[in-house]
Amino acid sequence: MSARLNYFALSGSTAKGYLDFSTAQHGGSIEESARHLVDIRVSQINGCAFCLDMHVKEAKIDGERELRLHHLAIWRESPLFTPRERAILEWAELLTKLPPEGVSDEAFAAVRAHLSDKEISDLTFLVLTINGWNRLSIAFRPVPGSNDKMLGLEKAGLA
Repeated sequence: MSARLNYFALSGSTAKGYLDFSTAQHGGSIEESARHLVDIRVSQINGCAFCLDMHVKEAKIDGERELRLHHLAIWRESPLFTPRERAILEWAELLTKLPPEGVSDEAFAAVRAHLSDKEISDLTFLVLTINGWNRLSIAFRPVPGSNDKMLGLEKAGLA
């Protein structure tokens, strides 16, 4: 696989703005460990190799247990996730694979049982953001691992 084009070089101010938008979500109401789970799971669903590689490494650096990373694809069957994490993952999957009928009141009530309104709002922006990054990476094919040194991801020990 080789990169198709460098969208940061070609659309610099737009790419920088999107990066700033993405960065602004750090420190929000969704804890970092759950943010990693969302970024990884959505990237799995979308088939985004670059983002999946990057976010697994980030999660590992931040102390995520390796078995939970392996179980993320089967989170519904795994006993390793809390009810709050399950609600977060369910919402992330729902918004990533929007059904034709939209988001039901039942689905909204289910996430609301575990998250505050602020958390639901922050989570929705998080899902929107990773879906956007996935689409950029799928379209332009940056090579997984190609920015590890620049991003400090070699610390994950997953070369």
